[in-house]
Amino acid sequence: MKRDTAADMLAFALLLFGALCMIGPFIWMIATSLKPVAEQYDGRLIPITPTSENYPRLFEIIPMHLLLWNSFKIAAIATFGQLLTCSMAGFIFAVVRFPFRNVIFVILLVTLMVPGQVTAIPQFVIFKFLGLYGTQAPLYLPAFLGGAFGTFLMRQYFLTIPIELAEAARIDGASLARIFFTIYLPLAKPALAAFAIFAFMFSWNDLFNALIYLPSNLEKTTLTVGLALFQTQYSGQWPLMMAASLISVAPIIIVFFLAQRHFISGISMSGLK
Repeated sequence: MKRDTAADMLAFALLLFGALCMIGPFIWMIATSLKPVAEQYDGRLIPITPTSENYPRLFEIIPMHLLLWNSFKIAAIATFGQLLTCSMAGFIFAVVRFPFRNVIFVILLVTLMVPGQVTAIPQFVIFKFLGLYGTQAPLYLPAFLGGAFGTFLMRQYFLTIPIELAEAARIDGASLARIFFTIYLPLAKPALAAFAIFAFMFSWNDLFNALIYLPSNLEKTTLTVGLALFQTQYSGQWPLMMAASLISVAPIIIVFFLAQRHFISGISMSGLK
């Protein structure tokens, strides 16, 4: 009994240490964003005269409201596209039996090993040919073509749903589309919430593609590009930089806490570790 208690205390101490290591930089970022520029190099964690002037000043220097709206709009559209197409693909691979199903699924998973930089040039040529360079479309249109990670996540979750539900619906004359939208999709809310966080976070933090298609137009580009341009001009003003960084991560934190329960349930039930 004592040995179990000691092991639990050791595990708790290790988890607490890990949590402090993870949250430490975030606390430093918040504290630095509340410092006046004159105190940014004083070495103290807690500012002597905390101020929130860095936040309104940030909105005066760069069009933060436009950058936030562009990032949110693109991330929302891309997340919807990923949820729709990947859930459909996952449903087909989990429920429908067709020739070479497992082989095709393995080939799809192999694409996870292909870096995005490899397909960047062909993708750029396609969007340039379609006349979409300089628009926001290249940042969310690929999301409507599905994805290996999302398909895998949704397939693993759909496999936990008894196949008898689909078979009974088929006997009653229901089509595959009706089975998907009325039976499987409502039951997949935890997996959808988990995948939505992943998809939203990936699109929100995407700097590579935004730099390719919207490199300098602050009225159309995303928050990540705006912060990159801001960093080159105000690299020595850490309170402003930390205020901008805090604003950029706030939406991700809000989305996670709103869907935290479904996120944990979806991850555990889909078998993703």
